[in-house]
Amino acid sequence: MTAKKPLARYHQRRDFSKTAEPEGRDSQPPGEEPSFVVQIHDARSMHFDFRLEADGVLKSFAVPKGPSKDPHDKRFATPTEDHPLDYRDFEGVIPQGEYGGGTVIVWDEGTYRNLSSSRDGEEISLTQALEAGHASFRLHGRKLHGDYSLTRFRTDEDGDREAWLLVKHADEHASADGTPNPRRARSARTGRTLAQVEAEAADGEARSDVP
Repeated sequence: MTAKKPLARYHQRRDFSKTAEPEGRDSQPPGEEPSFVVQIHDARSMHFDFRLEADGVLKSFAVPKGPSKDPHDKRFATPTEDHPLDYRDFEGVIPQGEYGGGTVIVWDEGTYRNLSSSRDGEEISLTQALEAGHASFRLHGRKLHGDYSLTRFRTDEDGDREAWLLVKHADEHASADGTPNPRRARSARTGRTLAQVEAEAADGEARSDVP
């Protein structure tokens, strides 16, 4: 029996002759500390993509309202396909008509520590925790810090659609700041807004059309 490739679904959904998104290898060896990235994605509907490195890929969740620093905010999250580790560097415009067409910026990035444990109190990997339906981790980002949890609270009968909550723990990094307006938010990498990234991409296309 052939083992399923970790990024099979990611590759099936994209035409890499049309999109600048990284094709990525099926998996990559881990670094000293696992990474995380939060990207703002102005696609058909505006949302944040929350990604945690585990087992050589980025475990990914779409979070419509984005992660919050306020423990009172319970942010709805939907799991999406695993992404390659290269995707943590991606910032640009996915062409309209392609899967996820729209503008992407890296809103936050950094490393994290897995704090997950089994019901018996034993340490488990992030992948095992997500499979069990509850993962806890400590973020060390440029904007997000402290402890968070992802908890599954609903699964459809066919098991294809899951609903999760992303919640900030009450610790010294908690605040009432919530989440910034995604259209005003700036990239942690380049300081650009979504509008600036889109305008620069359009300008580049216009220049390439000039004979």
